[in-house]
Amino acid sequence: MKRVYIKDLHDHIGAEVTVAGWVDVRRDQGKLIFIELRDMTGQIQTVSFAGNKEAHGVMETLRPEWVVEIKGSVNKRPEKTVNSDLETGDIEIEAKEIFVLSKAQELPFEKDAELNLDTHLDYLPLTLRTERSQNIFKLQATLIETFRSALREQFFIEFQAPEIVGSDAEGGANVFKVEYFNDKVAYLATSPQFYKQIMVGVFERVFTTPKAFRAEKHSTTRHLNEYATLDFEMGFIKDHRDVMAVLEGVVKHLIKTVSEKHANIFKLFDVEIPRIPDAIPVLKLREAQEIIKKETGEDCSKEPDLEPAHERFLCEYSRDTLNSDFLFITHYPVSKRPFYTHEDEGDTGYTKSFDLLFRGVEITTGGQRIHDHDTLVGKMKARGLDPEKFSYYLQAFKYGMPPHGGCATGLERLTQKFLNLENVKEATLFPREINRIDTLLSE
Repeated sequence: MKRVYIKDLHDHIGAEVTVAGWVDVRRDQGKLIFIELRDMTGQIQTVSFAGNKEAHGVMETLRPEWVVEIKGSVNKRPEKTVNSDLETGDIEIEAKEIFVLSKAQELPFEKDAELNLDTHLDYLPLTLRTERSQNIFKLQATLIETFRSALREQFFIEFQAPEIVGSDAEGGANVFKVEYFNDKVAYLATSPQFYKQIMVGVFERVFTTPKAFRAEKHSTTRHLNEYATLDFEMGFIKDHRDVMAVLEGVVKHLIKTVSEKHANIFKLFDVEIPRIPDAIPVLKLREAQEIIKKETGEDCSKEPDLEPAHERFLCEYSRDTLNSDFLFITHYPVSKRPFYTHEDEGDTGYTKSFDLLFRGVEITTGGQRIHDHDTLVGKMKARGLDPEKFSYYLQAFKYGMPPHGGCATGLERLTQKFLNLENVKEATLFPREINRIDTLLSE
């Protein structure tokens, strides 16, 4: 008999079916034994009666996380036992035959127990099976899928960016080195930036969703050493505002799709759907710093960037006064941005760049890029970089590049803030950070 998924059981009321999945809970009530069985589509109550000695005998042995196949009939549940919180709460399966496919060892804790973060991460192969974890990563999968579809609708073409690279796009020191062939040193990519720009010369509008790696010794609730990034780059722009406009459209599409598809997840996590107005508010960095000084008395006007506390304050300010959970900050100093960032001709010393803040944290960085070859080489030299080491990348600019720009959004931070999770590691399937690669490095 062909397996039926739990979500489809309403189509088989009164019929015999075969279902398969994991035992979630077992409850013994006199001569009856109940198990909650789950598969990838949902959960169903299964009952065995003492009169069916063979099935009942197997049911008596079952424990949480055992993998089983059950043959039985789909029946309406008695009215008094209907579970209105469950999609299949009005039906149940009367087990006729039960086959154990895999046994599980005794669990180290109740599967849905509240755990500290380290214990949760230590047992990820188990704790990812909880409803909470499943919901986080279902929502994250929808974010990726929707990012892709929103850009495809605007004629962006997806490409796969390499993760082993010959030079560092950011020109920094916080890179992971990789021993390569012929005694060469390669690096894990800190960004797909160079390849996005090269591909603008090929397809004009491109996007990619690679991993990025930063060898930074952070131990915070917002940093990872490996993270997924949602990147796009586009040609024939007038300035950074064209990039911001596309990003704003993508964000609106994300909110609409996720809130419609996962309304139940927002309810379970007790979080509001993000607020976004017709146009996301925009402040230059200096304007934002003036607001901070005026509202808090703290003078950060000489700083080239925002501290985490400033980002949190500005997001609260944006939500309270501008009715937006999102806020663009533009015009960071030239010294603070990568060498390829375009300087604003009308605002010397500041760049046509931006960050997008969301619920207290920067989730996106972007801007207009330099598209003139000689200007780009000059910027490299001014930063003490050797253009010869970037010759492969510079070819794109020798052979004609339009004005272009793009941005990168951190997938895990985006997920974290959609659900107001305390730590970005909760929104990361298998976190890589200063203290852990699956297991703690100190062990």
